[in-house]
Amino acid sequence: MVVFDMAGTTVNENMVVYKTLHKAINEAGFEFTMEQVLSVGAGKEKKDAIKSILRVYAQKEETKLTDSIYQNFILLLEKAYNTQDILPQDNAEELFRALKQRNILVVLNTGYNEKTAQSLIKKIGWKKGAEFDGLVTATDVKKSRPCPDMIWLAMKLFGINDAHEVVKVGDSIIDIEEGINAGCILNVGITTGAHTLQQLRSAKPDYVINNLLDLLPLIDKAFFC
Repeated sequence: MVVFDMAGTTVNENMVVYKTLHKAINEAGFEFTMEQVLSVGAGKEKKDAIKSILRVYAQKEETKLTDSIYQNFILLLEKAYNTQDILPQDNAEELFRALKQRNILVVLNTGYNEKTAQSLIKKIGWKKGAEFDGLVTATDVKKSRPCPDMIWLAMKLFGINDAHEVVKVGDSIIDIEEGINAGCILNVGITTGAHTLQQLRSAKPDYVINNLLDLLPLIDKAFFC
């Protein structure tokens, strides 16, 4: 099984989620930079991302403020998705087909809630059982990234008991931490999304790639050699 993050990894939505998160937070009276939002918030369940950003850069732990920003974020994001082009990441569908030819499951996981994740998938036109085999979102588990619960739930859904049969791929530090915490055989960062090469390397992944197709030889080596 390969567990893929969505935005920035397999989905190209031009960073609209983080741009919207940035806008929603600053509309509450802050002046954070996009770099600050990405540094602390990338890959996290979005309410947790807001909490983390406020805690780190404003020293605030206010539940009402977090909830208010989150509700505004959801409204702004829905509007953005109505007009934003949402596309598969380069070579995502080619990679999915290659994995299916190898009888390797493709599972999407995300820090989005279920509604947001499904709206992305619908807009791209992907279908469960065709392009991908399963979807696990932050609303499916009690503890989101960097806890391993989403990966463990995906394993349970497909009857996989050994995390050494699982690869995790994502564009953020927290994706890599999630995979390490789950015990995945490979944890791979990709430079197409939220975090830079240097940031990804700081999480100590097994590999960092620049293109999804770069994953295939790594998987062949891990599973078939």
